[in-house]
Amino acid sequence: MSAQMAAHNCSDAACHCAMDTQDTSGVVPRINGVALLEPGSVADAFALREMAYTELLRQQAVQAGILGPHDGAYAPMLSDAQREVIETMLDQAVVSPAPTPEECVRYFEANKSRYVVGQALHVRHILFAVTPGVNVHALAVHAEKALLRLLGKDVVAGQFEQLASELSNCPTSAHGGDLGWIGPNDCAPELANELFHQKQSQWGMGVHPRLVHTRFGFHIVEVLGRRKGKQQSFEQVAQRIAAQLTLQSRAKALHQYMSLLIGQAQVEGLVLEGADSPLVQ
Repeated sequence: MSAQMAAHNCSDAACHCAMDTQDTSGVVPRINGVALLEPGSVADAFALREMAYTELLRQQAVQAGILGPHDGAYAPMLSDAQREVIETMLDQAVVSPAPTPEECVRYFEANKSRYVVGQALHVRHILFAVTPGVNVHALAVHAEKALLRLLGKDVVAGQFEQLASELSNCPTSAHGGDLGWIGPNDCAPELANELFHQKQSQWGMGVHPRLVHTRFGFHIVEVLGRRKGKQQSFEQVAQRIAAQLTLQSRAKALHQYMSLLIGQAQVEGLVLEGADSPLVQ
């Protein structure tokens, strides 16, 4: 799981543009009748889902007879030994095939732009952040109007900086929206995909002709400089691709396994859609 800038901000180290929240509407979250939180305890949405996935796996291990039963009304904290038992259970229950050399070659040919070293863009942006309760449609219309102003024929010098200062929800607004020189690993995955990995992303210098939508909101992006970098050969990245495809295959298998457990369980007070817990990454 990515932990640093790509997972928690739009590119700038000081930016926290989105909060992950889950409203349980006062219902105590439970898995098969076992409460995840004791009275008076609170947890954010990510922590609550992690507790839920952990409890699902614990109950599955108890059902399989490899962990002892728990008689309490609340989900217990797992010891390191219990977690090792669950990891072993997962390794035995979830089997994913290793990628073939041919699959690795096909992946490389379809994703060559991901294996360019030294590439970087000097970028500035204006962020219209999507926050809880915001009218997303109205926000998108507002962002589109600002984008059209910057794409017009009569744009005056300094207008991007002015709009960034007035409209952007990112701390970089104090510096005209300037993110500096960034590479694919220095920004949110959606932004990296648009700027570095899409064939049509090589639009050159200037303002991107459409809004870029990431988990944080809508971005107006302008490229001020470009370093092309050097394309690596398949031989140079073959092992990395094989490892990446192996991880993807296992993640898919784990997701299917957790979805099966979720489908069989009585889940109250929260919404579970798949396996994104660190315990099963």
